[in-house]
Amino acid sequence: MPRPSVPPIRTAIVGTGHIADAVHMPTLRSLGADVVVEAAMDVDTNRLTAFATKWGITAAYDDLAGLLKEAHPDLVIICSPPVFHREQVLAVLDAGAWAWCEKPPVLSLAEYDEIVAAEPDGGPYASVVFQQRFGSGARHTRRLLSSGRIGRPLVAHCQTTWYRDDAYYDVAWRGRWTGEGGGPAMGLGIHQIDLLLDLIGPWSEVRGHAARLARDVQTDDVTTATVRFETGALATVVSSAVSPRQTSYLRIDCEGGTIELDHLYGYHDDDWTYTPAPGTTPEVIASWKPPGPDEPSTHLPQLTTLLADIRAGRRPATSGPGGREALEFITAMYKSAFTGRPVQRGEIVPGDPFYAAVNGGHDIR
Repeated sequence: MPRPSVPPIRTAIVGTGHIADAVHMPTLRSLGADVVVEAAMDVDTNRLTAFATKWGITAAYDDLAGLLKEAHPDLVIICSPPVFHREQVLAVLDAGAWAWCEKPPVLSLAEYDEIVAAEPDGGPYASVVFQQRFGSGARHTRRLLSSGRIGRPLVAHCQTTWYRDDAYYDVAWRGRWTGEGGGPAMGLGIHQIDLLLDLIGPWSEVRGHAARLARDVQTDDVTTATVRFETGALATVVSSAVSPRQTSYLRIDCEGGTIELDHLYGYHDDDWTYTPAPGTTPEVIASWKPPGPDEPSTHLPQLTTLLADIRAGRRPATSGPGGREALEFITAMYKSAFTGRPVQRGEIVPGDPFYAAVNGGHDIR
């Protein structure tokens, strides 16, 4: 019997800059009839016009309220600067649409929790673009860890050492607490941090450092942290905007072997390696091999999962508590950096200055 047809997910794009043009639109078009992009919005009318013309989008708006009122999308993809995310996501939810928001999702835990409070049971929900979780390499590694076939994690290293020159920060909102929410941990390293937390599980304590070493910014340009997980595992986390040899690196040393991921902005299965501990049998090592097919960590696997969630009325993995973990960790790292003491998971609550702002009102000295 032919499969019953389902209506396409009517989608809108908010913010028509590079990430929307180079990543989201090609991804959406690759899904064929499952998705139709019906509208786009940007306050820069020249950029909006060029984007709409290139992609054949006839409904173009310079304000979100008009788009939501007239286009009635099922899904809105938020690609605007972080300072606008809270306001825009709340408006999208209020209009009855689902939101998929680029990182960092918002500027504080207070803003994030306000969004979660606005989500009705059964949706619509607001989800964060954390595509590193969804490549086949991460899915395989998650199964490998949860099954115990490679033993429990003991020590890990999470590294996002990238290079961004002063010109990168000429954009008004970048490098400012009120525009980006934080330094490279928020704007660059949040993807790798999210992947670390997703694979190893909840952390219990973090000790952090933040410094402004080379860039003319208000925030830091380097952050480091040491982390203890609830399992007892220990980890280091480094996020940098001043590292000429760029890499994104994740290493997890387990009882039975070492898992490594070495890439830059996205990975394939070949970017993951599994090194056995001495004495590991060939049969066990063979069981670590990814089954294939190779699905890279592009936006596509997360988007296809999100569309299934929308059709099922199911909370996405990177919404609610699942989307909050990396933001809470980064906030705790900054709180530790500014207060000079370790921070426990769950201690940053309403009334804490770091709940309202990632830097807690402090500045880098």
